[in-house]
Amino acid sequence: MTNITTPTVSATTEKVKVSLQKRYSREKRFRWYGVASIVISLLFLVILLADITYKALPAFTHHYIQLNIEFNAEKLGVTAQSTPEELRRADYSVLVNDALAQQFPNVNGRNEKRALKNIISSNAPYRLQAMVLENPNLLGTKQAIWFLSNDDSDVYYKEGNDRLKPYETQWLDELKAKGQVDNRFNSVLFTNGDSREPEQAGILSALVGSLYTMLITLALSFPIGVAAAVYLEEFAPKNNFWVDLVEVNINNLAAVPSIVFGLLGLAVFIQFFGVPRSTPLVGGLVLSLMTLPTIIIASRAAIKAVPPSIREAAFGLGASKVQTVFHHVVPLAMPGILTGTIIGMAQALGETAPLLMIGMVAFIIDVPASITDPAAALPVQIYLWSDSPERAFTAKTSAAILILLGFLVIMNLLAVLLRKRFERRW
Repeated sequence: MTNITTPTVSATTEKVKVSLQKRYSREKRFRWYGVASIVISLLFLVILLADITYKALPAFTHHYIQLNIEFNAEKLGVTAQSTPEELRRADYSVLVNDALAQQFPNVNGRNEKRALKNIISSNAPYRLQAMVLENPNLLGTKQAIWFLSNDDSDVYYKEGNDRLKPYETQWLDELKAKGQVDNRFNSVLFTNGDSREPEQAGILSALVGSLYTMLITLALSFPIGVAAAVYLEEFAPKNNFWVDLVEVNINNLAAVPSIVFGLLGLAVFIQFFGVPRSTPLVGGLVLSLMTLPTIIIASRAAIKAVPPSIREAAFGLGASKVQTVFHHVVPLAMPGILTGTIIGMAQALGETAPLLMIGMVAFIIDVPASITDPAAALPVQIYLWSDSPERAFTAKTSAAILILLGFLVIMNLLAVLLRKRFERRW
């Protein structure tokens, strides 16, 4: 009879097995922790975007109210032959008030009459003025014209409004029942500047102001930042006290709070050099200071990532140091440089604190025509609207946030495309 003996496992082997199992378990748990972190982050992002989008959607439409306007030349005190100046000076609010009075003849009392005038926007007379100036032959005719509704009327049609009195809601319901109310795309949001009246407030002036500010920031920070990075990485002497001091300060400046750059811009550019306040010029100068450290650090990392063999090959063919750097190293590092630059620009676009310090929080109605005209910026416009008490500004604030996020997404998409376009593999 043969005895079969099982091989004995030493205590050391058992310890190794147990240790391996624990290591595999830790690695597996670490992977799950990473996946869970990504899922939680995406979940919060989706919740944030869904909340902003839900609140912003009402701002992209607005209700219009139709009134039958009688262009009574006698009440206006003009004729079709009057000069443009006489037509401009006429009081067109009389025509709006008459149309409302004919629509609701039973309205009596001072407060009710005032409330009736407020169901449409206060810019209605100006619209009639523009129509008559464009076509004086309208005098003596009767036209059905759609007017912007007042912000309270618009909010009532969208989600109800407990601030309105019963007789006001009765007027609005009556207009809707007669088919004199229409919900249209809110083009005013994209074609107007800021306004105290929510229904007339738009984002165009802040959008143009942000664009000018970003152009100034890019024109200043990109060439200066790349030149500084090239010098520090390729030409600056190593182990030099002054070079090390500059490098340490650049790294520290990248972590300085943005409001400090705003204080610096206020003291240097506005108070010392006298640069016009509240303009894209001074905003671009301040944001350039804030963006420079980011561009320098990103550009140095991109230049350092170029393999030494590229430089050695260029030197081997007889190229000088300058030719090696600018003909070979910098072009190969350009994807990383552009990515760092655009990410720095996107960060600058979202900054509010330094712009508040240099006066870009001012109430600006007109769209800036140049970099020296007073202007607002998108983050400042969001700040102003979020602080306004009118209920309609809540939706406009969320809409402006969506527009700003869209601007940032476009800039980051541009960074990805440029990186793909210039990317080299070795």
